[in-house]
Amino acid sequence: MPQHTPNDSAYNYCALPLAVYACRPDLTSGRRFDEGESKYRTCFQRDRDRIIHSEAFRRLKYKTQVFVYHQGDHYRTRLTHTLEVAQITRALARALMVNEDLAEAIALAHDLGHPPFAHSGEETLQACMADVGGFDHNDQSLRVLTFIERKYPAFFGLNLSWETLEGVVKHNGPLVAKGQTATDAGLPVTITETDKESDWRLDTFASIEAQVAAIADDIAYNSHDVEDGLRAGLFTLEDIQDVTLIRDIIATAKKTYPDLSDTLLAYETIREMIGAMVNDVLAETQSRIQELAPASPEDIRMADKQMVAFSADMLEKVNELRQFLWSRMYKHHTVCRSMHKYSRIVADLYHSFMDDSSLLPNKWQERIRDEGDGSDIGKARIVADYIASMTDRSAIKEHEDLFEPYWKVR
Repeated sequence: MPQHTPNDSAYNYCALPLAVYACRPDLTSGRRFDEGESKYRTCFQRDRDRIIHSEAFRRLKYKTQVFVYHQGDHYRTRLTHTLEVAQITRALARALMVNEDLAEAIALAHDLGHPPFAHSGEETLQACMADVGGFDHNDQSLRVLTFIERKYPAFFGLNLSWETLEGVVKHNGPLVAKGQTATDAGLPVTITETDKESDWRLDTFASIEAQVAAIADDIAYNSHDVEDGLRAGLFTLEDIQDVTLIRDIIATAKKTYPDLSDTLLAYETIREMIGAMVNDVLAETQSRIQELAPASPEDIRMADKQMVAFSADMLEKVNELRQFLWSRMYKHHTVCRSMHKYSRIVADLYHSFMDDSSLLPNKWQERIRDEGDGSDIGKARIVADYIASMTDRSAIKEHEDLFEPYWKVR
């Protein structure tokens, strides 16, 4: 990517003075398609704004986190989860004196590629597409940002900065071993194709801002899944006291507030959980930074380990919590029954559209004709684009429209 000439005015619009290892907007590697930059917003602020104004971002409102939209108004959706991730991301980024705008943009974009019905929808698409290129929600997020969103006359996608897209690609760490290519590693199609032009440097870590967004995602879903699981009655406060992290927090809360109701105790527990994880990440990250003494963002990327992380003690507690949530929430029979039902919706839609693309809306038929390269692989990718773009309720409606004989007749 082209290196831009430093722009002091853009740098001055950062929220705070930046650490030497933070990404600076005046030193961005730029965008795929050259555009004039704003005088009053940095490139990363513009990235954030473009993501927020995208259709894919708005659709997160009706995409499942764990509970489908009709099961209750107060459960997290992909949208509210994303906003919580962004909030924790900004808090961590500010405390570490790294670029809040870049970190927030990555946080807001990280789930754009999720299909309807949470991980059940993704697993179903993965199975359907096993022989035609596969499906991966991180890869799909990149595809949304570089190809599917179409709001500009000069290019497909949102034309975000290299640093934001790199964060979407690598926020969970390097994707290949040193010296290995995307093709060698069998990486998903969009990452592999865009790497040829953009060079994501797949064998390095991402920026510290991307690492902040990744761990904020962990903090957000671990804490809010506890709250949603309690609200749904899948387990009780007494049940979850078996988890070390929760037990210690509840014991302190009960000592401080002896007459606290279960409802307020649950809220207090969630708040303290988030605070404990955030404080631990800050302490561990600052220790790792002190040890590495990075003098530039490049030093973060070339480090031999992730800089933003839980301490060993906290990671053990977090893993214990994840195991509890896996067995008591994600594998609870009521959740599994719902996901089983909705996975059939995704599979039915996929196979119907692959068997007869004339069932697709006209613009998606046109994409198959114009962009599908005539192969089953090209066709499957566009069918997956259509299904992954759906919300829970639009997928349910589409399924009823195709398979319920009395739909719109009653």
